[in-house]
Amino acid sequence: MIRFERAKGRCERCARPHGQIVICFGDGRWWDAECGGWRDGQGRPLRHGPETISLTEIRSTRVYLATAHLDHDPANNRPRNLKALCQRCHMLHDQNEHRRRRWLTLRMRKSFGDLFSGPYKFG
Repeated sequence: MIRFERAKGRCERCARPHGQIVICFGDGRWWDAECGGWRDGQGRPLRHGPETISLTEIRSTRVYLATAHLDHDPANNRPRNLKALCQRCHMLHDQNEHRRRRWLTLRMRKSFGDLFSGPYKFG
């Protein structure tokens, strides 16, 4: 419902179309074949495309939309808490949550080691 009815098959942050292969740069700029122009990482049309294109800088990727929970709570499925995001935007949205979980996992390992193996040694 969110991905194809409300978002009409496009990322709600950068407007990349679901299921299509897009040409993009690492900074988020991508070629929108439908409008025939370049867009930035937020989906805004660019007035000028890249001056030169190096084949080592560009890549192509197939876009898949996923439904992201804006508050990172999978139990909260209210439509206003959900957003259709492509892989890139979903990873950017979840970046801080992933960092928090990595920190928590490291601390849990450390406490588990302290409890059963003595002081935890890094390295």
